[in-house]
Amino acid sequence: MDKIIMNNMAFFARHGAWSHEKRIGQKFYADAVLFLDLQPAGESDNLSDTADYGEVYATIRQVIEGESYNLIEAAAETACADVLAAFPAVETITLTLKKPQAPVGGIMDYFAVEITRKRGE
Repeated sequence: MDKIIMNNMAFFARHGAWSHEKRIGQKFYADAVLFLDLQPAGESDNLSDTADYGEVYATIRQVIEGESYNLIEAAAETACADVLAAFPAVETITLTLKKPQAPVGGIMDYFAVEITRKRGE
């Protein structure tokens, strides 16, 4: 299956189980891989034959920067559902949502969730 790869998208949001996370907010990073047939777009050179990654970015951004979620799992689930609903060419999406300032007592680059959702499942 062909892919559109969207890496290291940055957002500012207020997700977290703790009240200070919702009050202060923090950066989140997302990677998305869209699985779809790119041959029609490759042959036609027409944007309508693919998923417009600018619009996909806007859809993910709206979810991540919009509502505040307690869990990044919920934000990722909603973003995947919205992309599948809005872009019929996308058959599967894998989304990684990274939280580099997770409130833990240790040194790390980030904590993240990665989910894969398929159309019709």
